[in-house]
Amino acid sequence: MTHYQSDLLRLLNDRGYIHQLTDAQALDSLAAKSILPGYIGFDVTADSLHVGNLVQIMLLRRLQQSGHKPIVVMGGGTTKVGDPSGKDEMRKLLDDEGIASNFAKIRGSFENFLTFGDGPTDAIMVNNDDWLSELEYIPFLRDVGRHFTINRMLAFDSVKLRLEREQPLTFLEFNYMILQAYDFLELSRQYGCKLQMGGSDQWGNIVNGIELARRMDGAELFGVTTPLITKADGSKMGKSVDGAIWLNADRLSPYDYWQFWRNTDDRDVGRFMRLFTDIDLDEVARLEALEGSEINEAKKRLADAATAMAHGQGAAEEAAKTAQQTFEQGAAGSNLPVLEISDPQIALLDALVGIGFCASKGEAKRLVAGGGARIDDEPVGDASATIDLSDSDKKISAGKKKHGLLRKI
Repeated sequence: MTHYQSDLLRLLNDRGYIHQLTDAQALDSLAAKSILPGYIGFDVTADSLHVGNLVQIMLLRRLQQSGHKPIVVMGGGTTKVGDPSGKDEMRKLLDDEGIASNFAKIRGSFENFLTFGDGPTDAIMVNNDDWLSELEYIPFLRDVGRHFTINRMLAFDSVKLRLEREQPLTFLEFNYMILQAYDFLELSRQYGCKLQMGGSDQWGNIVNGIELARRMDGAELFGVTTPLITKADGSKMGKSVDGAIWLNADRLSPYDYWQFWRNTDDRDVGRFMRLFTDIDLDEVARLEALEGSEINEAKKRLADAATAMAHGQGAAEEAAKTAQQTFEQGAAGSNLPVLEISDPQIALLDALVGIGFCASKGEAKRLVAGGGARIDDEPVGDASATIDLSDSDKKISAGKKKHGLLRKI
């Protein structure tokens, strides 16, 4: 079914979010005639979300844009257990203090994408620890556990992956799918939540929640999953050669975030515009049809729109200005990373490591030997070279995409 009557499913379909649906016709009908509360859960395993989480955040944004109510479920409770999906080994368990700290730091990311408040379509944020930590073990096993069979649980990909590779799967992790299913039941009871969304790896967990609510409450709930988002080269979305592309500015500067999108593969430009920006679909079609060097203008539009959404319009404009100064005008933009030193000179290798362009002096030596190190846009081929900062700041570059400033203080 691809001809939807509801704004929600039309929007999700047109922008490429839909992979699987439960009872598409009934969901479409319900979304067309009433406000639909829907949720996605985010475990708080780090102090920032990253671009790999962004498609799920955008799903909540699309839900709100089409007149429905997003529920952000922070997994304060499920983080204590650890989702085994897609993992070869058990995740590192965090203590309560670590979970609370991550929760506080992640919270602000959502405020850039969603409107929170008390209105019928305003987003709300809840913590599943509020109900999961209140559960009593024996009553939970009796009332909820009896609806799950070991036969079915062993068939889940997250379980089969571990067993087939002879990796241990703890009883703690084995319970994760039951707790996530219970989340959907509890959200249905407390907030009238009708829809759970997530990545394709969450399909089994979503169906579990739908089935549990049907058996225990006679409720009709629905699920939507997105396809696995990968880059054109097959690599995982949300990662770069330098690590995760974090959403929090204290983990990754808006300039580096802008650069990530600016460096998008030509083949991904249109798809990423549809998924990760609000650029009109007709304009997306025009931009992705550009050829040759003109596609770079489309990449800048993508970078501007994505950065403005995550960090604000001002940060996006500053990042674009810095990039223009750095790449097109040969100047050192004001938003570049800066390494401040107290001495008037610094060794080239120390500078490359200190500013974060290389992980070690050995890596820095290889960069220099390969011709990738430059000072003020001039190649430096001597690994023993020193940089004089007594008169002015120096622009340091590693390859074509890493640029920074060296400054004497």
